[in-house]
This record gives sequence, C-alpha cells and structure tokens, in this order.
Amino acid sequence: MKPLGLTVLAFPCNQFGKQEPGQNHEILPGLKHVRPGNGFVPNFLLFDKGDVNGKDEQEVFTFLKSSCPPVGDNFGIPIHRLFWEPLRISDVKWNFEKFLVGPDGKPVMRWHPSVNISEVRADIHKYLLQRYTQDFFN
Repeated sequence: MKPLGLTVLAFPCNQFGKQEPGQNHEILPGLKHVRPGNGFVPNFLLFDKGDVNGKDEQEVFTFLKSSCPPVGDNFGIPIHRLFWEPLRISDVKWNFEKFLVGPDGKPVMRWHPSVNISEVRADIHKYLLQRYTQDFFN
C-alpha cells in the first residue's frame, strides 16, 4: 500500500493482559521466533513499547483518542486484564485496536480490536478511493 501513501505503524504495549512483557530489544525477536513466529519480520514501523492509556500514555494516543469516537462502551471484565487507571470510555480497549490517520495528520477512523481485518481493509480501500477520486477532480 506504500504506493498509495499508506504507512502502518505499530506501538507495542503491555497494558492488556501483560501480553508484551519484554524489553524493547526483545520485541522483534519475539515476533520472529515466538508470536507469530516462523521467521516473521514485520514490514511496518515498530515503535518502542509504551502506554496507550492512563497517566503515562503516549501523546499520540491522547491525540488519537480525543479525535475519534470510542469503539465501545465497556471493557468486559477488566480485573487482572487491564493495567491502567482510571478507565475512560475513550481508552484503547485491547491490543490491535486500529486508527486510520489521513495525510493531513487528522484521524479518520477507528476500529475495535475484534473487527475483522477484511472490514478494516475494505474501509481503508474506500477511504483511499474517495481521497484519490477527490484529488483527481479538484
């Protein structure tokens, strides 16, 4: 998707079930050899691990969450699963929640982590088609 100007960014976080306990230098080898394993090497930008919710959240997530509506109104059963306080309705709900940000830096869409990737792909294709059609006719 790079020819269309799309770049994927990944932000590892350990606030969801403590599923990313390693140090920054351990994350890439963990992806390659453990989960998903089989020599997987990401073809996207992988940032250092940080918080996406709570008092120490990264500023990019403060901005994204304030610009996109929440993807749900509950956290399921948060005890021993979510590691930040206080819980806010706008918070990222779980690993693999996704945001689409336009080339102007403004968030466009947000998807709950349970949304099927085919739906995310379709939404991105629709957005890109609208964007490039609009650019073509302007």
